[in-house]
Amino acid sequence: MGSTSIPCLWITFCIHLCCFMDTGKAQNAKEVILLDSKAQQTELEWISYPPSGWEEISGLDENYTPIRTYQVCQVMEPNQNNWLRTSWIEKGDAQRIFVELKFTLRDCNSLPGVVGTCKETFNLYYQETDSEVGRNIRENQYVKIDTIAADESFTQGDLGERKMKLNTEVRIIGPLSRRGFYLAFQDVGACIALVSVKVYYKKCWSIIENLATFPDTVTGSEFSSLVEVEGMCVSDAEEEADNSPKMHCSAEGEWLVPIGKCICKAGFHQKGDACEPCGRGFYKSSSQDLQCSRCPAHSYNDREGSWRCDCEDGYYRGLSDPPSVACTRPPSAPQNLVYNINQTTVSLEWSPPADTGGRNDVTYRIMCRRCSWEPEECVPCGGNVGYSPQQAGLVDTYVSVVDLLAHANYTFEVEAVNGVSDLSRTQRLFAAVSIATSQATPSQVSEVIKERVQQRSIQLSWQEPEQPNGVITEYEIKYYEKDQKDRIYSTVKSRSTSATVNNLKPSTAYVFQIRAFTAAGYGTYGPRLEVTTKEEASATIVSSEQNPVIIIAVVAVAGTIILVFMVFGFIIGRRHCGYSKADQEGDEELYFQCTKTYIDPETYEDPNRAVHQFAKELDASCIKIERVIGAGEFGEVCSGRMKLPGKRDMSVAIKTLKVGYSEKQRRDFLCEASIMGQFDHPNVVHLEGVVTRGKPVMIVIEYMENGSLDAFLRKHDGQFTVIQLVGMLRGIAAGMRYLSDMGYVHRDLAARNVLVNSNLVCKVSDFGLSRVIDDDPEAVYTTTGKMQDIMNLIFTPATDLHFTEQGGKIPVRWTAMEAIQYRKFTSASDVWSYGIVMWEVMSYGERPYWDMSNQDVIKAIEEGYRLPAPMDCPPGLHQLMLDCWQKDRADRPKFDQIVGILDKMIRNPNTLKTPVGTCTRPISPLLDQSTPDFTTFRSVGEWLEAIKMERYRDNFTAAGYSSLDSVARMSIEDVMSLGISLVGHQKKIMSSIQTMRAQMLHLHGTGIQV
Repeated sequence: MGSTSIPCLWITFCIHLCCFMDTGKAQNAKEVILLDSKAQQTELEWISYPPSGWEEISGLDENYTPIRTYQVCQVMEPNQNNWLRTSWIEKGDAQRIFVELKFTLRDCNSLPGVVGTCKETFNLYYQETDSEVGRNIRENQYVKIDTIAADESFTQGDLGERKMKLNTEVRIIGPLSRRGFYLAFQDVGACIALVSVKVYYKKCWSIIENLATFPDTVTGSEFSSLVEVEGMCVSDAEEEADNSPKMHCSAEGEWLVPIGKCICKAGFHQKGDACEPCGRGFYKSSSQDLQCSRCPAHSYNDREGSWRCDCEDGYYRGLSDPPSVACTRPPSAPQNLVYNINQTTVSLEWSPPADTGGRNDVTYRIMCRRCSWEPEECVPCGGNVGYSPQQAGLVDTYVSVVDLLAHANYTFEVEAVNGVSDLSRTQRLFAAVSIATSQATPSQVSEVIKERVQQRSIQLSWQEPEQPNGVITEYEIKYYEKDQKDRIYSTVKSRSTSATVNNLKPSTAYVFQIRAFTAAGYGTYGPRLEVTTKEEASATIVSSEQNPVIIIAVVAVAGTIILVFMVFGFIIGRRHCGYSKADQEGDEELYFQCTKTYIDPETYEDPNRAVHQFAKELDASCIKIERVIGAGEFGEVCSGRMKLPGKRDMSVAIKTLKVGYSEKQRRDFLCEASIMGQFDHPNVVHLEGVVTRGKPVMIVIEYMENGSLDAFLRKHDGQFTVIQLVGMLRGIAAGMRYLSDMGYVHRDLAARNVLVNSNLVCKVSDFGLSRVIDDDPEAVYTTTGKMQDIMNLIFTPATDLHFTEQGGKIPVRWTAMEAIQYRKFTSASDVWSYGIVMWEVMSYGERPYWDMSNQDVIKAIEEGYRLPAPMDCPPGLHQLMLDCWQKDRADRPKFDQIVGILDKMIRNPNTLKTPVGTCTRPISPLLDQSTPDFTTFRSVGEWLEAIKMERYRDNFTAAGYSSLDSVARMSIEDVMSLGISLVGHQKKIMSSIQTMRAQMLHLHGTGIQV
């Protein structure tokens, strides 16, 4: 048998023992098996090279079923290179392939005389091909996957004790691009038995979700990729409007983030994952309805899948009636019709019909006919007859008919109608009455003439009416001031066709109407005539004498009203909250301040109680996810719509918790909601609510259309005025004042953590590092324990982080000195961060401290380095930044002071030009204190080296800028023409040139324009 016979026998015996001990695993429903050597009972016939290396043998599994395995144990001879290649494996649609190996391995220490030649590992390779390539093995064509080592090896003693176990290792290859591949195993001198090889890929199996079928879907090529899949509605279902069904297949073969849905069509209802037709006697009128409904009263159907029910004979459904309304019929005739006649005017009254037909939209219409003295000879009254309030569509049970002819016979019919009267083919039902009119009143006085207009009187004349209908005994003139309309009017009588109206006001417009009177009564007023009296010479004097009295009276009344409201408002306000004053430059700003205090959710014994106390629980059906816009630590971030009962739908952002979360992940995920739910301020991002009783678990916040402030400013570089930028800063300061008043430290205030909505309102967000402040103003917080873990998770990118000795992470460029050195986080450290945000805003999102390393930033700050004013930044704003960067935190302004200063700048833009700070100690920016004197440099190269821009030395030389005088005259366009494309470098160079100009002008009087 040779020198290797005994080790080989040990391996063979091991296979039988190990197979008995391998209990096996159920096939994962997400896996598609491409190769499973354990499932093949015939010979595998894999290629072994050299032939004396790997050997195929038979074994038994735990069910005593024969299996084929490979073993090799060439441990006595050095420099082993034994290869084993599988048959060709076609990959199908897969891009990421999983390889599961089960094997046993002999401990080299248990083999005597093999020191230096025995190994305890082997290598795994693969080769991609579009078809089989024959039986030759060329090592250089294979790609190494990994070196495989055993977790447990066996010895000779293990054989007797029968306690050996299989090693199981899984490796991933991909993405693959060809039709198939080979696997190869390289032995370099180990004693090993390859018990089974399983090759598979993962897919999301087809499912029905929200009445949509999603087909089998192969996972993506990357571990973090999500494959979006369009769903197809099941039979008799349709897509919800503008909400097509979609799902995302994860890399683990799980369906995630269902978006949209299908709904059963009209006439069908959902039962499980299918749509079934409504039964006989039932209907469903719209796909939006959830269930089928029984046919309403006086309707029926005798077929399945109906969207409406037909009306019984004699019953109807109106054109605007929904299918859910019962069928109805026309009403009966009105009752108790009575009339009253006054010459040529008839008043009719009646009672409602006894039967309304089952509807509540009953109205009435009047039919008028004028009849001759012969019966059955009647004609419609025509358009000369008037109806008050109207002829048809009457809601009340009365009407007046006017302008009838005198001494004539009329017939009136009153019909009750409803929404189905015009559909009915039955005879109309109405109440009727016949009336004879008496003498008529005169017709209108149609033409009025103004004869003479004075300061206090107007003389009018007119013609007799065309139809006097008798002897006119007098006329009535009605008049009123135009501004008063006809609410207050006067009358004058006249027996002739002219009259003079006296006691009028000068310079006043009046309206006149005239009517005639006979034995039959007054006629109707004629058309309106507008006349303005003449001005009076003394009107100005009278007015000037009366004005002071009127003004004093108005001022006194207004002052009394204002005083009453101020006292009342102060009393009411004091009952719940207080007022605070912020004194800035002698002015007082009064703002309302309640005493609400932030409560740290971690102080709750049950974190779920904090969530339900501070966050509103929403019904998952009110949230509609529209699209995935990102991926967070705990799951996907989506945008969508929220529609609460009785309110308009609104755009929201939705954070979802991924499937398979742990209880700790759920608590950490909802912790942010417990924090945000305590805030209610227009400059702090608003929490709409949470979904904790459904899946997925969600946090719903207001949607900020323009995203983060830094990216928004970079996108719109140079497009805003200074006042607009100050307005944004004022909003951020107001939000921070609110948080500070609640006893809240943000710890990570930066432009990236400020969101902007469509109205350019800035709102503070991202409360991952915020913590409560005790009443002690010296209270500080350190990054230890759980807090440190949170920091390690939150802050990105790494280039903005400084790893402290204690292991936490701090965003160095935005953090105050004492917070970096001693972990002292207070509202004063937030003020420092706010100063950096001011610099970011005024520089349109430029990176603070440019490309300096974090260590250089820390060192520079300790030495007094402060950021210079951004290009075109007013001195007043830069001085406020410097105040925020005072070394002693007690010298920094409070947020209420910052809000007051910014308000004054907005009200009076001239203050932007004058530095007005809050601190008494002087502080110098980098270019005033730490920047060298540019006038001392001898060359352009020295200047560029001093500002760390020496990389552009050749650009300046090639353009002919050989002296500092020529450089000092450069504009931003000149800098850009040199090929300097980075905006941050452009601004840094221009800031240095501006300082150079100022130094030259001050020291040498060169006459360069600043």
